[in-house]
Amino acid sequence: MSEVFIPFHKPFITDDEVNEVADTIRSGWWTTGPKTIRFEKEFNSFIGSKYSVVTSSWTAAAHLALEAIGLQEGDEVIVPAITFTATAEIVCYFKAKPVIVDVQKDTFNIDPAEIEKAITPKTKAIIPVHYGGNPCDMDEIKEIARKHNIKVIEDAAHALPAEYKGKMVGTIGDVTCFSFYVTKTLATGEGGMLCTDDKEIADRCSIMRLHGINKDAWKRYSSEGSWYYEVVAPGFKYNFTDIQASLGLSQLKKINMMLAERERIFKKYNDLFLGNDLIQTYRCKSDRKSAYHLYPILLDIDRLKILRAQFIDELKHVGVGASVHFIPLYRHPFYNKTFQLNCNDFPVSEYLYPRIVTLPIWPGMTDEQIFKVADSVNSLTLKNKK
Repeated sequence: MSEVFIPFHKPFITDDEVNEVADTIRSGWWTTGPKTIRFEKEFNSFIGSKYSVVTSSWTAAAHLALEAIGLQEGDEVIVPAITFTATAEIVCYFKAKPVIVDVQKDTFNIDPAEIEKAITPKTKAIIPVHYGGNPCDMDEIKEIARKHNIKVIEDAAHALPAEYKGKMVGTIGDVTCFSFYVTKTLATGEGGMLCTDDKEIADRCSIMRLHGINKDAWKRYSSEGSWYYEVVAPGFKYNFTDIQASLGLSQLKKINMMLAERERIFKKYNDLFLGNDLIQTYRCKSDRKSAYHLYPILLDIDRLKILRAQFIDELKHVGVGASVHFIPLYRHPFYNKTFQLNCNDFPVSEYLYPRIVTLPIWPGMTDEQIFKVADSVNSLTLKNKK
């Protein structure tokens, strides 16, 4: 293995984050407090939504969103086949059914035509996933939702900051949920944010994220607060902390710089792979602005002597970390057995899955590292050409 390993991801951390966290630790207020509220407000201002509710994870935010729209046992929610399990598992929390549909071959995003075919009287919501930070076809999705009177809850775990036809992701669907997991475009270790223009949804989620306590629960140990509170619903422990908010406030200041870095790497990869007909690079549609969270390629496995798993192993051997986004939901034993799914019902996902390799793309990558990744991919495909 190469002496200098290029990891699949590395968070972009400067002294700003370190100093902000140290300030919080010294303040003595570590859990939900003034920095959490400040981060929530600054994030909301950046996105441009009317309301934002910060949570302990994307999963928590999306779970709260489904609870707020009144999802019930037996209801259905449409989700794409190619996504992380969290997108579908939150539906199962309600004993509702995640209805898994196929994706588009060019974007890996949910296919509006497949959504339309999957609508039933039990459908209560659609969760489009902006794969790799590239926005879905939101006009078509919103039109389907409007026609059938169902909600759109966007999975924007990859899509900060992204734009669709001039509108920020976070201001388009009924609810948008972002992730601040350590690998995401704004990282606080763990964390999430729910954005909406619906006051009732925002208020309900704000209450339910901390045990169903009616208001300003975080203030009860401050000079401004009171020991008295009321629980109005059986809520959850989904609150954010000021230590996380310290990272979030620092990261938010450089969000556009980090986007520019990822876009630079993305385009450089595209240039470096131009002459390689053994891979297919990812292209974003011209009417939207990607967050460039992932850089996926498709291997031409029919013309290679090795399969995708071996290809990733060989990349690792030469010092390049790579991954796969994602194992389709229907291939996981739980979803496959519980909902009696057949791989043949997802032809596009079945085509994409064995070919997808996601390459490193993170702010701070040097030109030398970018060239090494590209050279390793080009060399390995040429070496293993049939």
